[in-house]
Amino acid sequence: RMEGQGSYTLPTGTEYRGALKDGMFHGEGELLFPNGGRYRAVWHRGVPTQGKYTFADGLEYKDKKWHYCDGYDRRFYTEICSGLKPAGISQLTNLDPPRKIPEGCYDCGDGFYNPETRVIVDYELRFLRNADEDEHEWIIRTCRKAWYETADHKAKP
Repeated sequence: RMEGQGSYTLPTGTEYRGALKDGMFHGEGELLFPNGGRYRAVWHRGVPTQGKYTFADGLEYKDKKWHYCDGYDRRFYTEICSGLKPAGISQLTNLDPPRKIPEGCYDCGDGFYNPETRVIVDYELRFLRNADEDEHEWIIRTCRKAWYETADHKAKP
């Protein structure tokens, strides 16, 4: 079994780097996700006892008093760091420019969702999972959908 300091790559592409004991994450270590996010934690027999998740853009998740993109401040993290765009030019996602979504699909955060097949693929179009009824309804209700035509900003002459 794995023991000591090391790294282990899961079939999903997520990599663990840190302490291992008896084949389990144990001690200080971090998970590095393919999307660029990372979860640093202290592990006990494979279970995190305390940890912190950092998104790929550097935003740190807080499980208490989380005020990011709430009802009072709707700015994306990149807008907080870099400032707002001029009036009339909206930023649709934290990524600027936003990802191009395949026609008829939704961007659900970790990939694209096709409501006809109910399949979610990652941003490289590799299979992630089948959506259950609850996830399907949530995506349809809340996620950004592909437009049939682009609406690029055009400066006035």
